[in-house]
Amino acid sequence: MELKNLIKRCKQNDKRSQKLLYEMFSEVLFSISLKYSRNYSEAEDNLQDAFIKIFDKIHQFEHKGSFEGWLKRITINICLQRYRGQKVFELVNEDALKAEDLQVDDREYSLQFLLECIQGLPDRYRMVFNLYTLDGFSHKEIAKKLSISEGTSKSNLSRAKDLLRRKINKANAMNESLKKVEFN
Repeated sequence: MELKNLIKRCKQNDKRSQKLLYEMFSEVLFSISLKYSRNYSEAEDNLQDAFIKIFDKIHQFEHKGSFEGWLKRITINICLQRYRGQKVFELVNEDALKAEDLQVDDREYSLQFLLECIQGLPDRYRMVFNLYTLDGFSHKEIAKKLSISEGTSKSNLSRAKDLLRRKINKANAMNESLKKVEFN
């Protein structure tokens, strides 16, 4: 079924079309939800909430721009909404933080390992890291979206990168220790 026709049927509250739309986009939207969530279960909840919002607001989609982009924005906003009102975006009191690139050695890391590292970040750092690094938002856009200052966004990004670097380096050190034990 053509996407435009599927959207039209979803606007008419056709359950079969809603199921097809869910099947078409649930995987990509779940991956977005997963990177903004603390764990798999929370990601499932966020995905469900996102689809409820999508089907509630689908009549507002006017075929201007990408439908998938519209779905992704809703999903990101649902994930962020979980943290609004909580004081997770307060400024870290550090004067000279720089948002340098996250650089670790040239080893390859599994997607699962990297996802677990990102999910292990404190909420405020995870949100800013994902918005800036993975989804390409500017600090100005992040500040507006999260109701924080640009300085807070930059600070949180720098702290997120530092924490990720430490986690990865710690995992590398543990792997090196295990290799030495195996050969002895």
